Amino acid sequence: MNELTREERLVDVFTTLADTLIDDYDVVELLQTLVDTCVSTFEVTAAGLLLADDRGNLEVLASTSEESRLVEAMQLSAESGPCIESFRTSSVVSVTDLDEGPPEWDPFRKAAREQAFTAVHAIPLRLRETTIGALNLFLTSHEALSERDLRSAQALADVATIGILHERTLRASDLAREQLQNALNSRVTIEQAKGILAFTHDVSMEEAFMLLRGYARSNQLPLALVARQLVDRAIIF
Repeated sequence: MNELTREERLVDVFTTLADTLIDDYDVVELLQTLVDTCVSTFEVTAAGLLLADDRGNLEVLASTSEESRLVEAMQLSAESGPCIESFRTSSVVSVTDLDEGPPEWDPFRKAAREQAFTAVHAIPLRLRETTIGALNLFLTSHEALSERDLRSAQALADVATIGILHERTLRASDLAREQLQNALNSRVTIEQAKGILAFTHDVSMEEAFMLLRGYARSNQLPLALVARQLVDRAIIF
């Protein structure tokens, strides 16, 4: 990817993320755009994102592949890994060789290796003193991301965080917690919808998500709404 294309892509996604600073927007779509952009813009193989609910418990909210989703789920199960560490410390955690991680990362390390990942960069979703999740960038090589790429990824995560929290929701913490909880609940419905499409169309879970997202975009509907309608059998496609 040449530098002009790369910079243009970053400008486009910053604009997209900034457009979320309105009354109504789809949090799941926002964060899916974030992980998709990281894979298409930086030299990473896959990306995943964990978001905290109103009790501070992390859940997988977005991923670019089933492989990254499985690794994220393993981190949650083990309550240990670079993304967990990034969330707890509100700092970037970069591991270019998984062997360098602490022993408690063993379940994450095993899961990552099974999916051919060899390095990871975990980036917090933070605003001032508030951290609401973490972004994981997975690589299948031991090459570290450049400082500029890490700064760009952090900037994208920061803008997404601002989009989620928004000044209106910062002034009304109950609304902020409700929004985050609704986003997490929506993800459960989306996973159910993916399963339905995977079965009815005889495709992989990733292809099922593409079908779901494509239908939502072509009909200008929120992703979570389409998923709910599909699960409730209000629509069929």
